[in-house]
Amino acid sequence: MVKDFLPVSRQDMIDRGWEQADFVYVIGDAYVDHPSFGHAIISRVLEANGYKVAILSQPDWKDEKSVCRFGRPRLGFLISAGNMDSMVNHYTVSKKRRHNDSFTPGGVYGKRPDHATVVYGNLIRRAYKDVPVIIGGIEASLRRMAHYDYWSDSVKRSVLLDSGADLLLYGMGERSIIQVADGLNAGIPIKDLTYIPGTVYKTNVLDDLEDTLILPSFDDVRTDKRKYAESFYIQYTHTDPFSGKRLAEPYSDHLYVVQNPASKPLTTSEMDRVYSLDYMREPHPSYKALGGVPAIEEVKFSLVSNRGCFGGCSFCALTFHQGRIVQVRSHDSLLREAEEMTWDPDFKGYIHDVGGPTANFRHPACEKQKTKGVCPTRQCLWPKPCPNLDADHSDYLKLLRKLREIPKVKKVFIRSGIRFDYLLADKDASFLEELCAYHVSGQLKVAPEHVADPVLARMGKPPHAVYEKFVRAYKQMNEKLGKNQYLVPYLMSSHPGSTLKEAVTLAEYLRDLGYMPEQVQDFYPTPATLSTCMYYTGLDPRTMEKVYVPKDPHEKAMQRALIQYRNPKNYRLVREALIKAGREDLIGYDRRCLIRPLKGEAPPSKKQAEKPRKKKKTIRNVHRKIKK
Repeated sequence: MVKDFLPVSRQDMIDRGWEQADFVYVIGDAYVDHPSFGHAIISRVLEANGYKVAILSQPDWKDEKSVCRFGRPRLGFLISAGNMDSMVNHYTVSKKRRHNDSFTPGGVYGKRPDHATVVYGNLIRRAYKDVPVIIGGIEASLRRMAHYDYWSDSVKRSVLLDSGADLLLYGMGERSIIQVADGLNAGIPIKDLTYIPGTVYKTNVLDDLEDTLILPSFDDVRTDKRKYAESFYIQYTHTDPFSGKRLAEPYSDHLYVVQNPASKPLTTSEMDRVYSLDYMREPHPSYKALGGVPAIEEVKFSLVSNRGCFGGCSFCALTFHQGRIVQVRSHDSLLREAEEMTWDPDFKGYIHDVGGPTANFRHPACEKQKTKGVCPTRQCLWPKPCPNLDADHSDYLKLLRKLREIPKVKKVFIRSGIRFDYLLADKDASFLEELCAYHVSGQLKVAPEHVADPVLARMGKPPHAVYEKFVRAYKQMNEKLGKNQYLVPYLMSSHPGSTLKEAVTLAEYLRDLGYMPEQVQDFYPTPATLSTCMYYTGLDPRTMEKVYVPKDPHEKAMQRALIQYRNPKNYRLVREALIKAGREDLIGYDRRCLIRPLKGEAPPSKKQAEKPRKKKKTIRNVHRKIKK
């Protein structure tokens, strides 16, 4: 059989000799047949198991007939909103419309609807009343139970109910999609496919109460923020496939949404098989005339080395989607893919990334996780590394060395981010040395996120002293190697727990570094994160302590402006923030001041001006201004 794209039109089906597709896969992205795109993986896994899949990319959601292109599928419709949540794809944190969409041909905006999973599901339901509809992807995965929706500032029902779908697949889905397909193919009604790990279904009767935890009802979490926090934390502690229990969320009229435990992680051989399937590794050729698909540029020459993350950042949804158990591909699998890259006419000798959610995680955090799963209420790295943590970069180092030796490869970069606290936990400095020597292109991106320990604690990040220790180690290693390389820190403003006091502390730190970032991320409350739960409820679900949450747009603008206090456009916001925080001592002519007084305004008192300036000689000049 000739390697080719899957059918995108009825003519493509005819050319393949198909009379009917087994599944029609409706996606909110352009069709890119590359394993960095979820729809490519699921469709190729189905194909490898003997199923016929047709791709319906970005249908016109205003036209009911748009989902009828291939006719009625034999087994069912699959739906994914795309590689991103459609609302994050469409809106900035200030809820303003974005101007482009990198997952659409030509980067054109507006080719998918808001809440795409719900819209596509209802569109199909109107056209086909009784065909099984199965939803998945990141949007469905993170909205599988009642969830806070930032864009409407309300608690919404499970997306399974609002979409009209029969079944929801959460997580990465390779195992569960085949079990669902095999069940449907065997003639089992979709309403009876209630036993598959990694799925969510709806029912009027709970059969097995022994291993099922009943969550607070939808009405309770919709009206009581404390109940919402309690429900969220139960879900958070039951994401593990080994220890997690079945969860049931009650709705009115004896309706329940039931979440089965997560699918087991893939073995290395299973991961290898998934990434060795017959991907074309590029967008569908019909998009060339439209300018191509911008999103491919970031991943075309990158290698997915791992999945899952035990980092435990509060603002990250990976715990709910990929899980905390790290899964990896073999060296042979990655080397084969890298060698194939070198024959691409567009390859210039640079592998852009070798990583995943966290690049330097190449095995589970400890041996226990392989058979018993993760600790439900303890993190591997926070507030400090677990005594059982296996901090070892040797396997990753061997992989990087092999990749560097491939003919035609000039440089291998690491761009998906490293955990500096995990790096420091490794007593062998070999990885840091080779990272600086071979895998940094002048600057290394890291994510300390903040410098105030109270905020870092809410973020699930290590204390600031750990980051400073890493900065010193990075500086010393580059001096040893005779290299002049910098750090580019990602910083976040307005995270739950951050008052103007902590925002000023961050500004003072940047002043002492002589560094002003040009890119600052306001905290974005996306579904299924601990931080979003804090944002909505004002409670830390881990402890039920009250948390200060900066919600007022003006205060958020002040916190962001403090990080970029040198920008003249931010002067009035910075001045207002300093006055509100009681830090007028930072308005003056002394070197320690952030801004100067207004014209005609009295200078600061002599006592204020003589306050000593904190010095950070050891780490000054290691950070570099981010270029746009």
